[in-house]
Amino acid sequence: MQVTETLTEGLKREFQVLIPAADIDGKVTGRLNELAPTLRIPGFRPGKVPQKMLKQRYGQAVLGEVLEATVNESSQAALDERGLRPAVQPKIEITEFDEGKDLAFKLSVELMPEIQPVDFSALTLERLTAEPADKDIDEAMVRLSEQHKTSEPITEERPSQNGDVAVIDFKGMVDGEAFEGGSAEGHQLELGSNQFLAGFEDQLIGVKAGDSVEVKVTFPEDYGQPTLAGKDAVFETKMVEIREPKPVEINDDFAKLFGMDDLAALKDAMRGQIAQEFSQASRARLKRTLLDRLEEGEAFEVPQTMADQEYQAICRAVDPATAEHDHDHDHDHDHDHDHDHAHDHDHAHDHDHAHDHDDAPQPPAVDASLSDEDKAEYRKLAERRVRLGLMLQEVGRLNNIEVTEDEVRRAMFQEAQRYPGQEQQIMKLYQSNPQAMASLRAPLFEDKIVDFVLEMATVTDKIVTVEELMSDPDAQGDDDAAADKAEDTVK
Repeated sequence: MQVTETLTEGLKREFQVLIPAADIDGKVTGRLNELAPTLRIPGFRPGKVPQKMLKQRYGQAVLGEVLEATVNESSQAALDERGLRPAVQPKIEITEFDEGKDLAFKLSVELMPEIQPVDFSALTLERLTAEPADKDIDEAMVRLSEQHKTSEPITEERPSQNGDVAVIDFKGMVDGEAFEGGSAEGHQLELGSNQFLAGFEDQLIGVKAGDSVEVKVTFPEDYGQPTLAGKDAVFETKMVEIREPKPVEINDDFAKLFGMDDLAALKDAMRGQIAQEFSQASRARLKRTLLDRLEEGEAFEVPQTMADQEYQAICRAVDPATAEHDHDHDHDHDHDHDHDHAHDHDHAHDHDHAHDHDDAPQPPAVDASLSDEDKAEYRKLAERRVRLGLMLQEVGRLNNIEVTEDEVRRAMFQEAQRYPGQEQQIMKLYQSNPQAMASLRAPLFEDKIVDFVLEMATVTDKIVTVEELMSDPDAQGDDDAAADKAEDTVK
């Protein structure tokens, strides 16, 4: 094997690799000899078929297998001999090959950057904390009672008004035809709750029980059901009954609805739940502060391919229509990136073969609908995510931090429990989909690395108000407005 380096530019490397024809022929012969005992040709005993006949019958099939294995093995060897760590899958382009001649191919790779170790013991971080106050518990109890309030028929004959519970029968029509899911009987709708399409509830205010009305609305352009998106609809609606909400009294009986002995027990449980939410918010803020501090460290070049992939993922999340159009054209970049997640690229040694698609119709760019300002902000956000992900990954690699299979299985079970009745289907989905399993492993890996860093850093607690704990740390500035919008969309 002859390897010639043809490009050294930042993190990019290109090599021209030449495999002599004799090596290819030798491997084909060796593979045919391995297969000979299993091949059956009339007139010959297994293992006694002449080499020439084997080559005539099976040579082409074996040649394809040998070429693929040779390209993979030789490209891997070229990288290993030079101690190179690819950041993404190398690209391979066959530049010359005919049967009986040398094999030549171009190997293009983008490398992992050199990341200087950080002295985490020198880090000083502030953890914001808050304790649930009595008013937080009282407000939570009121919200809980609102969710469980009942209603009773009005005692006087009058038209419906905002806040009433309208009991209605309705049938939706688009272009004069009823559509699936557009009809119901005895449906209870609280007027003013904005549960239905915009304008629907407004047209039921001022209607008496027994009256029928035609409610005219327009489905949003981004409605989840494409056949209805942007369409005008008419709902033939009958006001069956008008009811008034009946507040739920917050007492011991109310507590028993949730399996509690009395109201005090329910409040204690609520306090614990709110404290847990505050704790999660506190950790999220601390993690954000940690990542910001890490980003302030020594700069290093980000692999452009990784930044491009992350940028495209952000654009798809911001513009779902583009994502749907682009889905069938860009499977190589179809990764689910949670914000700032560290990913394991150490095994990215599989190879993509470059093909010429110049004649194929090209989909529109994922950022075609974005302003120049948004593009710049999303590029900045993509580079931040990749940089932080690489830094955390390097910490994990250098300190042998790993996610065990048991930890992944526990995360899979927890995810499946979020879908009662569908647990088995969810489990099978994860078990049969490596990408889905990776989406479970990545946040676990990141959390273990963050915990490792926080154990070495100096962390002090600061008690703050709930409002300060829950506030957006970027809310006071506009510089990252577009990036924040992308973050919120992706989460």
